[in-house]
Amino acid sequence: MQKIVLLMFAVVAIFGANLVVAESTAQKYTCVMHPEVVMDQPGECPKCGMTLVPVKAEEKRPTLNVQRPTSNEEKNKSAHEHDIVDQEARRLKAEHGPESHDMPSHEMAMASSLNLADPMSRESSGSSWVPDSTPMYGRMFMFGDDMLMLHGAIFPRYVNANTQRGDDRIDAPNWFMAMYSHPLGENAQLGFRGMMSLDLLTEGGRGYPLLFQTGETWNGNALHDRQHPHDLFDEISVSYSQKFGHDFSAYLYAGYPGEPALGPPAFMHRLSAMDDPDAPLGHHWQDSTHVTFGVVTLGLVWRDLKIEGSTFKGREPDERRYDFDSPKLDSFSGRISWNPTKNVAIQVSHGYLHSPEELEPDANRHRTTASFIYNKPLGPDANWSSSVVWGQNHDSGHGKTQSILLETDYQRGRDTVYARFERVEKPGHELVLDPIDEERVFPINAYTLGYVRDLSHGGGIDVGLGGQVTLNDVPGALDRYYGGDVPFSLQVFLRVRPSLMGGHQMKDHEMAPNEK
Repeated sequence: MQKIVLLMFAVVAIFGANLVVAESTAQKYTCVMHPEVVMDQPGECPKCGMTLVPVKAEEKRPTLNVQRPTSNEEKNKSAHEHDIVDQEARRLKAEHGPESHDMPSHEMAMASSLNLADPMSRESSGSSWVPDSTPMYGRMFMFGDDMLMLHGAIFPRYVNANTQRGDDRIDAPNWFMAMYSHPLGENAQLGFRGMMSLDLLTEGGRGYPLLFQTGETWNGNALHDRQHPHDLFDEISVSYSQKFGHDFSAYLYAGYPGEPALGPPAFMHRLSAMDDPDAPLGHHWQDSTHVTFGVVTLGLVWRDLKIEGSTFKGREPDERRYDFDSPKLDSFSGRISWNPTKNVAIQVSHGYLHSPEELEPDANRHRTTASFIYNKPLGPDANWSSSVVWGQNHDSGHGKTQSILLETDYQRGRDTVYARFERVEKPGHELVLDPIDEERVFPINAYTLGYVRDLSHGGGIDVGLGGQVTLNDVPGALDRYYGGDVPFSLQVFLRVRPSLMGGHQMKDHEMAPNEK
């Protein structure tokens, strides 16, 4: 009898050991945005709905200050599959410096589609940088090791610009963007990006009312007091990036159209401007080259410092918004970017634009810009972002004109308050004034205040109801064109965009029942 009992215990022990081994070696699945989620079966993340990806234990990399476990230690840790992601986060912390310890591990583990050595949260328009702590609005999809990210926004609205040159209308400024990355081993990556706009359908060829705005043409005449519509295709680009050790990387970017290394991130990609439906009045002093039909950029990155050089087409897009302008690499630019902390992004840049204006083909332009962007996360669903941007155009035959912009955006839960101040020196010929005033330069000041309340929030798509008012302070010499009253504009709008990603997602109990 004793032998039978011992034999039964032996069988149970062997069976139990087999179960433990099977459990420890079974394939597990995790979420790239929520690595704490580990499941036994494939499916979707219960927090954000992303497709789960296999945990690949054989791809663990050596980590600084982490001892390689012995076989006994591996058995003891078999119940903690997510340690793989944690070790990767610690490795990236060692690479990116002590500031990265405050960043969620999923943000550190995801790489930019442009340069695999950069964190995804740093990526902005073209090859520009925003602070590493910047929240991301979008939707991510994983296809094995490949990543697809979707962004965009649309602003259905009513706008009334109340001057002699103003207008009132219903329209909907919009943009949509996709980013795709494909790794080529551990140290190289291919990236693809596309951006488009349906402005020509929602705005028409003249664009939308925006007092004192200038730039580009319609029906062969200079546009004034209107923001031009963007092209159907604003970016189609490919990039190749390569890491050379922990601290150094390089990339090559080519777009048709694309964005050269000149200026700050384009306004619709700056979080401090993302809730404002209007373009800045200094757009053509600061970031108007974000749509360029032909650009090649080479960038070198050492830790948090980047040096770039671009060659590109200097001419602005023509008024045929559906076609592709002929490519030509006749202009050049250079930019230095620095992210000294996770909350700060700084850039200075200079460029030579050959014949940028269709109506003045013999005039060339030198543009110099500088910007300081500050972002401060204030909680899981609160953030404050601010930007200071300066731009100068030096046009042959017209001299130098300056622009300065200060904008800020404070978001807490469903509520967002934003503001913008601008001062731009506008030449009379760009405002299409009478010949007697064409060569004069007029300082234009604009003060904007806006508010958005999200009607749906954190359920995948955020729909916000907003309103804003803009007051302008201009020289009295412009009264004969705009009237004697204070120029102002009002608008009421909906802001529709993807929800915050990752750790910024709303919790289920904070959503309306139909949003869960």
